Amino acid sequence: MVVQLLRFLAESSPDPWLDDLYLEGLSRENTKFHADSGQLRMSDVVWRIPRHSGGETYLLLMLEFQSTIDSWMALRVLVYVGLLWQHLVKEKRVLPDGRLPPVMPIVLYNGDDRWVEPDALRKLIGLHEASPLWEWQPQMRYYLIDEGGFRPDDLAKREGLAALLFRLENAHEPKAALVLTDALLASFRDNPLFLPVRHLFIELLRSVMTTLAPGTRIPEELLEIRNMLATRMEAWKQKVMQEGLEEGRQKGWMEGRQEGERMGRQKGEAAFLLRLLERRFGELPEWAKTRIEDAETVLLEEWSLRVLDAVSLDEVFA
Repeated sequence: MVVQLLRFLAESSPDPWLDDLYLEGLSRENTKFHADSGQLRMSDVVWRIPRHSGGETYLLLMLEFQSTIDSWMALRVLVYVGLLWQHLVKEKRVLPDGRLPPVMPIVLYNGDDRWVEPDALRKLIGLHEASPLWEWQPQMRYYLIDEGGFRPDDLAKREGLAALLFRLENAHEPKAALVLTDALLASFRDNPLFLPVRHLFIELLRSVMTTLAPGTRIPEELLEIRNMLATRMEAWKQKVMQEGLEEGRQKGWMEGRQEGERMGRQKGEAAFLLRLLERRFGELPEWAKTRIEDAETVLLEEWSLRVLDAVSLDEVFA
């Protein structure tokens, strides 16, 4: 999974920094830091990666599975990297020329809110830009992976387990879960090396299914989960349509009653479509609301039928 994560990052970077890393030689570093204020948590792991050009690079992977965002992350990274270097010096595992090996700090975050905190220590230090004191200040940055910050269509174009993991952790609808289950089945079939993490993805998928179908017994095999999703898909569609229909018509038709049957039906369909789209895509932009308000009933009905299968607003209004 770590190799897949690094290759995922390489796709997003214009620099071929991954070329020098010998990923087949990657190994987990069982490092224990003993410091009152800087001991690594269970969710922070260190990996050692040999380099083709000689020496090795250390990957500090910090997993943030919390709802609150740590504004002092850059400082924590500085402390952890310092402790790692201190440990390597103590163990006499520096480079042949006596220098410290490089460290790549990566923060992986999967919270609902977007990460907006500084990714560089410089932004946390209270100094004027032109201050001569900058020369003596420590420099540290971390690479942020904000899972929820990727566009769904961007992740859908990417290959590998990291992209599937990010899509799965953000799957909130039956159709998305079914698509991902098919993708997982294809990945494990075509890539035998992925099989050791099959159980991990099954457990994640079962967690998604528990949210989508509370109280239902979830199978423990990937193919059985896929069949269950496909079987229940039509029932879920009918339920969503019925709920949206009742809610939208009740509100829209009440507003349009005084304008006659035709206008009432048009307003009802418009309100119905607005509720469906907001439930599917969240808050709508003004251009979408304007198009719905100006559309005739026949067109509103056509757009409503597209909501369940469309992956974006543009597909609905195409």
